Amino acid sequence: MRVLVSEVGPRDGLQSISAIMPTEAKKRWITALAAAGLREIEVGSFVPARLLPQLADTAELVAHARQIAGLTVAVLVPNLKGAEAALAAGAHKLTIPLSCSETHSLRNVRRSHAQMLDEARAIAAAIRELPAAERPHFEGGLSTAFGCTLEGAVPERRVVELAEALMDCGCDEVGLSDTNGYADPAGVRRLIRAVWAGVGRERLTGLHLHNTRGLGLANALAALDLGISTLDASQGGLGGCPFAPGASGNIVTEDLVFMLEAMGLDTGIDFRGLLAARAVLASALPDEPLYGMVPLAGLPLNFSQSA
Repeated sequence: MRVLVSEVGPRDGLQSISAIMPTEAKKRWITALAAAGLREIEVGSFVPARLLPQLADTAELVAHARQIAGLTVAVLVPNLKGAEAALAAGAHKLTIPLSCSETHSLRNVRRSHAQMLDEARAIAAAIRELPAAERPHFEGGLSTAFGCTLEGAVPERRVVELAEALMDCGCDEVGLSDTNGYADPAGVRRLIRAVWAGVGRERLTGLHLHNTRGLGLANALAALDLGISTLDASQGGLGGCPFAPGASGNIVTEDLVFMLEAMGLDTGIDFRGLLAARAVLASALPDEPLYGMVPLAGLPLNFSQSA
């Protein structure tokens, strides 16, 4: 089984810290991640610079990343305006975040569920206007799918209904996001099965998990056991949501890759190359703590990879 590890550090990681990483350093980091074997990298988000100055250079990063052969260049787009900028830049994959918690949606993107579905519908229409060969993949990201620090528990039925609505709007697939680290392995299995029943297995293949309460890798393993084949992760565990109190870091890319490779699963990622990319990140953000057990402990003696 081959697992796609989608690196979200340049977007989710950097949006959650106050320091602004220089654009040239971001380019070196993205290049190093791709050289390590990452096949999909979320390089930024097309949001107003006044809201997230950390991501103001996303268009330039898309242009840079598009020059890397074999790399899927992904971005987050909160609305049609952002999507239009992403289409102009040439991103390969667009994700629109739809918070299952409407309170979080209003805080995060200042739009209700109905308004966000309108945005998704408009983005899908804009994509369809492009020649077929130039159309990016369009994902509906279901944020706070497992719970919300602002609303608490999110009903499973609401998540399924929103997933179905996103597909009706023209998304190619949906993804589930544990924005606040509320998920547990049993809940991950239940929600995946419920969404599959609503939209089909082929329309939900990826999860975005956080390690807020230490269950990130356990939840990833539960998803893999069901057949999920794409997992988001952030190098050094950077990340969170600036509009969701208590939302701390993503799964650490290094720890996730180690777990998968140790299990005999194929990620296509060279671990030593991954550590080289981490060094680029650490050098550019010397005052930012980086997390991960494997980078601290080192690889086991005679560790070998499937790739």
